[in-house]
Amino acid sequence: MSKIFILNGAQPYPFAPGALNAAFAQRANDALEGAGHTLRLTTIAEGYDVEAEIANHQWADRILLQFPVNWMGVPWSFKKYMDEVYTAGMDGRLCHGDGRSQEAPKANYGMGGALSGTRYMISATLNAPRAAFDTPSEPFFAGARIDDLLRPVHLNAKFFGMAPLPTFAAHDVMKNPEIAQDFARFDAHIAEHFGALTHAEA
Repeated sequence: MSKIFILNGAQPYPFAPGALNAAFAQRANDALEGAGHTLRLTTIAEGYDVEAEIANHQWADRILLQFPVNWMGVPWSFKKYMDEVYTAGMDGRLCHGDGRSQEAPKANYGMGGALSGTRYMISATLNAPRAAFDTPSEPFFAGARIDDLLRPVHLNAKFFGMAPLPTFAAHDVMKNPEIAQDFARFDAHIAEHFGALTHAEA
């Protein structure tokens, strides 16, 4: 069965202590472990070891990135994790520099990833309602998709050679939450895109 690494990037705040993202991460962990997969789970806010986190990325067939969208991106502690873990892994363990060579210094930027056999999934929670996306008449995102907003996260993963699985999003979680429905959708999403995978498909 697959080796799955779950990374919970929530940053606790007084108004949002991170319980929902922790619940999604644990829900995925329990379901996939019950299906026979091998799981590792890191909660960034609880601390981490840089070398162990690089090893987790190298070990995994599939990676689940669970986080709340804060100010149109990942929480600051998740960005700190990226700065520390991803930068340390540029020595060839996660990527071979930025992919360029002395022979062609202007070509192939970002194509030095060492995790080409790995697939990843973003699972994000947002205050923004679902209707704010994919709707040209809504003035803020103006028709943009959730994956347009999360493009920097996707590009980080591409930098390491990983390929995406469909994104999951739980919307309007602060003002109009539908947690039971979100959990049901999440369970189905995880089962479809992670649950049936085997190590042979990695």
